[in-house]
Amino acid sequence: MKAFTFGALTAVAMFAMPLQASAETFVTIGTGGQTGVYYQVGGAICRLVNRGTAEHDIKCTHTTGGSVSNINGIRAGDLDLGVAQSDWQFHAYNGTAPSKFPDGKFSELRAVFSVHPEPFTVVARLDSGIKTFEDLKGKRVNMGNPGSGARATFEVVMEKMGWTTSDFALAAELKSSEQAAALCDNKIDAIVFTVGHPAGTIKEATTSCDSILINVNNDIIKKLANSADYYAMATIPGGMYTGTPDTIETFGVGATFVSSTKTSADVVYQITKAVFDNFKRFKKMHPAFANLVETDMIKNNLSAPLHDGAVRYYKEQGWIK
Repeated sequence: MKAFTFGALTAVAMFAMPLQASAETFVTIGTGGQTGVYYQVGGAICRLVNRGTAEHDIKCTHTTGGSVSNINGIRAGDLDLGVAQSDWQFHAYNGTAPSKFPDGKFSELRAVFSVHPEPFTVVARLDSGIKTFEDLKGKRVNMGNPGSGARATFEVVMEKMGWTTSDFALAAELKSSEQAAALCDNKIDAIVFTVGHPAGTIKEATTSCDSILINVNNDIIKKLANSADYYAMATIPGGMYTGTPDTIETFGVGATFVSSTKTSADVVYQITKAVFDNFKRFKKMHPAFANLVETDMIKNNLSAPLHDGAVRYYKEQGWIK
């Protein structure tokens, strides 16, 4: 069985500066909630890019959203690049999720690189009576905000389990930044969130009140994990979070960084170069990045073709022919 181990509309502003012919290019990266790892990915990339603005005239900013919203934003031209789960990259490029991507196959979608693994994570109040994944039925559960990849992946799992929202006492749609407080205020019994670890929102939930992580490893889940290359069984190390001393078994996806053919090859090249030329610095920007390997990042969990700007950099490094 497979296992994981551990932007706003593109604006090109032309300034008629005295005695200067250069132009600054502004790019926006779509990320996720501020307590999730996607926001940290976008922030890390932008910090590295902006350190070199004097050399390449690119300025980067990042905004919140989520996998599905980010891909749709790139398609609409509201974002230049974005972070997205590997499953939703696949579905967007292949046109296999019309409810999430109503415009059909996004053939202009391009991969830049993959980032960290993202286990499907369930956190429950200790007093909720939830001990197994199946125990979520009849409970107050945060499904995540519409437009997020985590919400969309939970909907896939619900379908496989034969569940609908009516099976929950409450099907909340809270943002990741709101869910830990809701759990500890006893407004919900459980959080369902696909995220890289360690994650700020999970740390908040497990340190602010008595809560535990739940295994998600029944036969239905194992079958789902084996059904596509963008899924795999995954683990969350024991002891990473207060209250959960044992390793948690679940399934997961991978976080990926994507763009489209609308974003110029020169821009994507410079962003890719900023990350990998400063790779040791990048890996220190969040614990979820610590085990990343460059040559894995340019092939793992990627469904769409690589962007021409990324290919140019990877060829210079000898990573692809």
